[in-house]
Amino acid sequence: MKAVILAAGKGTRMRELTNEVPKPMLRVQGKPILERILEGVRGAGIREFFMVTGFRAEAIESYFGDGSRWDVRISYGRQEVQDGTGRAAHLAREFVGTASFLLTYGDILVRPETYPRMVHRYNEGHFSGVITVTRGQDVTKGAVNFFDDQFCLTRLIEKPTPAQLAELEAQGLLRPGAPVWYNAGIYIFRPSLFEFTAKLQPSPRGEYELTDAVAALVATHHRIAGLEIEGRWVDVRDPEVLAALQQGG
Repeated sequence: MKAVILAAGKGTRMRELTNEVPKPMLRVQGKPILERILEGVRGAGIREFFMVTGFRAEAIESYFGDGSRWDVRISYGRQEVQDGTGRAAHLAREFVGTASFLLTYGDILVRPETYPRMVHRYNEGHFSGVITVTRGQDVTKGAVNFFDDQFCLTRLIEKPTPAQLAELEAQGLLRPGAPVWYNAGIYIFRPSLFEFTAKLQPSPRGEYELTDAVAALVATHHRIAGLEIEGRWVDVRDPEVLAALQQGG
């Protein structure tokens, strides 16, 4: 298995903190976010990495180099125009080849044991991928996911509108007291993902969304296994979150 890390964005919500470095290179207790991710994924036995860079790409590429300092091999692809996570992921298709791969956004921090748990879940059946989720987040800022009784993905809606949420409640898919599954931004895929990233159309936000490719996989009867993140899950989205992490929060 290989690994793909999406680290092309500036992270505009970080304001002046990302004037000189991309968000994945901001430090948490002395170490870049991206380095913490790489070390966690390496702990799952993965040694081949592809980093998608863009804004201040040289800050990432010069820091990590070929990966030998971490006993891994790192390749790079640049997303010159930051036009969505689907386009960013598609850059990895030649690197991936015929392998399965773990894909993570470059600003998501989890416990290191999360990555081996994902690999274990993937190997439990004949799946086209694994999608990780957390409970009870504000789904209007991300994707809400629905699963069958085997915890395989049946539906995914990116940043649902209030009208969509009301419709989901009316259909009984969102119920008071029942968990709401929020997309955690870490996946495993087969190379079949690229059939769908190649066909993406811009979303209402004008971006090519990775979640639209995942939804297309499900619509064509690919089985995507779900896995709930245990313990810490942090989307390092703004200076306040970063400050809390620095204090061990």
